[in-house]
Amino acid sequence: MGNHEVHGKVIDNATRCEHYHSELDIIAIKFACCHAYYPCYRCHQETAGHAAIVWPNTDGKKKAVLCGNCHRELTIETYKGTDICPYCHAAFNPGCNLHYHYYFG
Repeated sequence: MGNHEVHGKVIDNATRCEHYHSELDIIAIKFACCHAYYPCYRCHQETAGHAAIVWPNTDGKKKAVLCGNCHRELTIETYKGTDICPYCHAAFNPGCNLHYHYYFG
C-alpha cells in the first residue's frame, strides 16, 4: 500500500476492507491513539487491541487520511472539506461523513 502500512481487515491495495468495500471506499484513517492507518473504525476495534482515541479539533492540520488510489496523505481539514482526492481526483464515499465522530473530534 505505497509507503504507508494499512492495518486491519484490508482486502485490496486501495485500502478497502471487509466492512467497507464499495468503489468509493478508498481511504484509510490514521488513528490518534496509535498513529497507525486503518480502513475503518471497525477494523481498528477488531484488530488494534486498544480503544480508539479521536483526533482533537485542534489537530485539523495533521496528515491523518490516506487516499487508497494515489496513496498520498491528506490533512484532516482537507479531507473533511471534500469528496474527492485533491491529488488524483478519485471520488471518496460521501457517506463517510456519518462516521467522522469515530475519528475526529
